Amino acid sequence: MHTQLVVLGGGPGGYAAAFLAADEGVEVTLVEAESRLGGTCLLRGCIPSKALLHVARVISEVDELREDWGVTYAQPQIEIDRVRARKEKVISTLSGGLSQLAKQRNVRVIQARGIFENSTTLRLEGDHESIPEGRLLTFASCILATGSVPAMPPGFKIGSDRVMDSTGALALADVPKSLLVVGGGYIGLEMGSVYANLGSKVTVVELLDGLLMGADRDLVKPLQKRLEKLFEKRIFLNTKVGSMAEIDNQIEVTFEGPGKYGHERFDRVLVSVGRRPVSFGIGLENTQVQLDKRGFAIVDSQQRTTDPNIFAIGDVAGEPMLAHKASHEAKVAVEVMLGEPAVFEKAAIPAVVFTDPEIAWAGLTEDQAQREGRHVDVEVYPWIASGRAQALGRTEGLTKWLVDPETHRVLGCGIVGAGAGELIAEAVLAIEMGCEVRDLTESIHPHPTLSETLMNAGEVHFGTATEIYKPKRHKSPS
Repeated sequence: MHTQLVVLGGGPGGYAAAFLAADEGVEVTLVEAESRLGGTCLLRGCIPSKALLHVARVISEVDELREDWGVTYAQPQIEIDRVRARKEKVISTLSGGLSQLAKQRNVRVIQARGIFENSTTLRLEGDHESIPEGRLLTFASCILATGSVPAMPPGFKIGSDRVMDSTGALALADVPKSLLVVGGGYIGLEMGSVYANLGSKVTVVELLDGLLMGADRDLVKPLQKRLEKLFEKRIFLNTKVGSMAEIDNQIEVTFEGPGKYGHERFDRVLVSVGRRPVSFGIGLENTQVQLDKRGFAIVDSQQRTTDPNIFAIGDVAGEPMLAHKASHEAKVAVEVMLGEPAVFEKAAIPAVVFTDPEIAWAGLTEDQAQREGRHVDVEVYPWIASGRAQALGRTEGLTKWLVDPETHRVLGCGIVGAGAGELIAEAVLAIEMGCEVRDLTESIHPHPTLSETLMNAGEVHFGTATEIYKPKRHKSPS
């Protein structure tokens, strides 16, 4: 079988590339090893985790009503089978929609594992009826979109299903009485929050000296304070996990750290120490594609690899490993393949941690500016001054802009608070368009909303924020 374009991988980058190319009249074949389209994000990542985080957030809100407003409900009764079924329904609905869209666009979908024989041929492994006779698929162009998988250190592979990666945690086999989360990144904290709200006693250990080391510390502080309460002060930093062993249907874990030393048993352990690209075992050594020392495909600004026939997008093409980055890279790769002068040069790729409170940032971060020796004005608006935050009882948040002191252009934005992930989109647009602070302050924002804090943080730059007092440093907008 021959095809004009083969897309290897059916995740957010892969199906976006396949659909766009088909819309442009290209003959497209999408090769995916899973029985459903959607990739990690839809099948065992972004979507199911956010569905479960919604459940956790509603449970938390009920607790807030009791503590802060005097509105009391009975203790929740968790029917774990129904929770799991609802999560699966969300996945099935979205994945089924992707299958229909593929059919409508005449994208040929082959369920198989694709292995490169050379730079223009894939060998198809599997037993699905969609695999053609001969098991070889030749192509003019290929978009590599194989994604990533959870990293599992060899010492933690003890042959027990009680030691889980993120995929195992999202399967929601049960609600363990005790859960250890190894790793203080976004996956560990998100899933730890889910299980804690469902009733597990959660412990988090992190090798480094802080949680979410990719985010500015002032954004992490409100989240860590809330998690300390949710996890009953069982967050241990600078702590190393030595060994694991299954004993009497529990996992015994040894620790080395200033706040936790010795051993303890847990019903389940979630290992969330990062992800690695799927670039090995797929025959890339038979092509001209080059990998860096971490296994990422080396690409240029047009998503071209070092093989002229192969593009790479998404997680396999480097960090940040985010679904929305993958889908935008897909657009660039397809347009370049069609001869358009497209490049991937984004000023702001938003990142969101869907904990409670959420953390979101885009563009230049304060930590990055300090590392690079860049002088910026950091303008912070505390949510305690926000009427909407007060009404919600969620005043722990803040919104900040990083501003060029000479041009007054906004270079970066950070938000921590309820719904931060929804608010960051305005910041992305402002940074991409090269907006000045006055563009934000002169745009009327609806009241009372949390979106006002983006405008208010801009007003702090000029010393004109109504709800807080900060002396002027810059000339007010005329």
